[in-house]
Formats: sequence, structure tokens, C-alpha cells
Amino acid sequence: MHRGKGMKFVGDSRVSAEKKPNIPKDYSEYPGKTEAFWPNFLLKEWMVGAVFLIGYLCLTIAHPSPLERIADPTDTSYIPLPDWYFLFLYQLLKYEFASGPYTVIGALVMPGLAFGALLLAPFLDRGPERRPSKRPVAVGLMLLAVTATIFLTWQSVATHDWEAAAQQGQIKEAAEFDAEDPGYKALEASGCLMCHGADLTGTAAGVTLVGTGLTPEEISNIAVNGQNTMPPGQWKGTDEELQAVAEFISKLGAE
Repeated sequence: MHRGKGMKFVGDSRVSAEKKPNIPKDYSEYPGKTEAFWPNFLLKEWMVGAVFLIGYLCLTIAHPSPLERIADPTDTSYIPLPDWYFLFLYQLLKYEFASGPYTVIGALVMPGLAFGALLLAPFLDRGPERRPSKRPVAVGLMLLAVTATIFLTWQSVATHDWEAAAQQGQIKEAAEFDAEDPGYKALEASGCLMCHGADLTGTAAGVTLVGTGLTPEEISNIAVNGQNTMPPGQWKGTDEELQAVAEFISKLGAE
């Protein structure tokens, strides 16, 4: 700027002074091979995602996830079952080549190779074609993954014992009790909680001790002589501990 001469502006040729409208490029020279990301492709993605999201929300409302009882670390007979989207991996671990001494292969190596192949698919097949017949590598990997997932999921559902699973996860009546009670301490010391559970609601190996409606004498007789699935001779404690256990169980009632 020179004194008395006014102001002078210097323009930068790298900045275009002409405003261009936000119009996607013309891809008519490549029919069926590519299209504008905005708004054509992105709009399609949003529409498909919205349909799946609404469908998923409707399914969760119509079929809410079932709840099971509180986890019991003393129940060694409980067999956990993963959610439906992991059933194919759960089924894979049942096969001989992917279980036992080969668990690492079934749990890490095979899933790692499968997902690694899916991640590498865009780099293995970088052609501009959009037709499945023109992209055999990407289409082949995807079909293999989808087919294996559907088959293993179906096998897991078809071979699982759903009745036993419903029984082992069934919410049972609970009772409030003092864990410092001599009767509970005697149950814990004698190992009875391994079959009847820490909350005394039973496991697959033992029945619930809550709300039995039995007298202390009847409970003492069962503990010594057995009944149904409980064989005789299971009680290893003293007579005083047995009396405390019998009185403790007879007072347990459902909430």
C-alpha cells in the first residue's frame, strides 16, 4: 500500500473466483460400473440401512430377549450358550478338528483366516466392474462366508438341547436368608451348595431348597437316607449341624 494512492489487492491464481454448483460428475461414459458417491450411492446406503434398522427394532419389540436366572458360580453343570450371531463359531468348536487339543485352530486360526480374507477382498479384486460374474474373487469369498455361517448356525440350532437349556436357565424362586446362619454355614461346609446352588434355588444336579414345605424331621431324614435323585449317605456333618441345616431349610420361603 502506498501512502495517498489507496489500497491494492493481489490475487492468488490458485483460488478460483468462479463458484461452481455442487453437481456430481457425469458418469454416463461408464454405464453400470460406477456412480456418484453423493447423493446417489450414499442415499441408497441410507435407505437400505433404515429398512434393516426398522426391521430389527420391530423384531426386538415383538420377540424380547429371554432373561435367565442370576449366574451361579457354584453350578458347574450349567452350559452357556452364546447369542445367535455367534452360534456358528459355537458350532465350529464342536467338531473334532476344532476342539480339544485343536481349540486354538477353531477359536483363532480358522475365524482369523475367514475374516482376514473378507478384509483383503477389496485388495484382491480391485476391478471397476459391478456385476457379480465379473468379480469372481470377491463374490466367491462372500458366498463361501455366508454359506458357512448359515450352515453352522442351522446345525447349532438343530442339534442343541433347547429343553435342557430352558431348564438350566429358568428363573427360580429365591429367598432372603442370612449367609452367616449356622445352617447355611453347615450346608456350605458339607459341599451341599455344589448341587443346590449358592442361592439354594437348585441346579441341574440338585433341587431347590426354597419353599419345600417340609418339617425339620423330614429334611433330616432326606439328608441321611436320600430321596429321588439324591442318594443316601450324602450328609457328612455332625448331628448338631444336621439339626441346624434342617431348621434353616424348613424356614426358607419364597419371596
